[in-house]
Amino acid sequence: MAENKDKLIVADGYHVPVLLMPSVDGMDIHSGDVCVDVTFGGGGHSREILSRLGEDGRLYVFDQDEDAIHNITGDSRLTFIRSNFRYLKNFLKYHHVESVNSVLADLGVSSHHFDDDQRGFSFRFEDGDLDMRMNRQAGVSAAQVLNEYEEGDLANVFYLYGELKQSRQIAFKIVARRKEKPFRKIKDLLDILTPYTKGGKEKKILAQAFQALRIEVNQEMDALKEMLEQAKDLLVSGGRLSVITYHSLEDRLVKNFFKTGNFEGNVDKDFFGNVNTPFILVNNKVIVPSDHEQALNPRSRSAKLRIAEKK
Repeated sequence: MAENKDKLIVADGYHVPVLLMPSVDGMDIHSGDVCVDVTFGGGGHSREILSRLGEDGRLYVFDQDEDAIHNITGDSRLTFIRSNFRYLKNFLKYHHVESVNSVLADLGVSSHHFDDDQRGFSFRFEDGDLDMRMNRQAGVSAAQVLNEYEEGDLANVFYLYGELKQSRQIAFKIVARRKEKPFRKIKDLLDILTPYTKGGKEKKILAQAFQALRIEVNQEMDALKEMLEQAKDLLVSGGRLSVITYHSLEDRLVKNFFKTGNFEGNVDKDFFGNVNTPFILVNNKVIVPSDHEQALNPRSRSAKLRIAEKK
């Protein structure tokens, strides 16, 4: 494990936690609290949480990736749950936990995943498999999405989750190409996308397309909604929810949920004009990494932190 004076902690080769201090500060941890880190990953945030808990404190961590288990510390206060965070309430109930004091979610994909040429998350590895599953034991792969989805459904994936204006053209070409040869490798997809990357927009277009597929493969938006609803139910009054997002789709969901209690952002007011919401915003203005952190960890550049307290 590596650590420097700027509190950027990383399980060697795995992940540098983003907005480490602000996100954990936002949990307002007390010695005997029950805390949850629903995105354990390299364990950087969890180690900071543990450093603030007393002997009676408890930390439950979730991660569906089998590789994350290697980052577990020997701390008896920590319980590792290998599961998607969409099953937050069920697994905590299994561990006889009915309520919690704070929940942290860092929704970014670990650097470990982007740097693994066999996971399919990065377009840098042309010979890698089109997988993109966080849990390789379940669900459909990116290759299956490309080979089996109807043209209209593919277009929706690229438009809704990648915000690609060329979504219909891309879907049309994918369907035409798979009739001749199924998609298996990253290079197969790059052959389709390359014509749309002219004018210095190569990385942006590729990143948007890969993001769209990853979100669809892992059902990320549905899982996020389910986790947020369950976290709201589990939190005690005064409990904190600290969430780091990395793209506008996630951030919009979290922002709306914190402000209005629903994902559409529909405002419901009482007789006196007060907004009916289960939360109080801790930070009215979104928190972003400092220039210093962005220089140390360029992958933090798109991160946004929002913190809310349950009424």
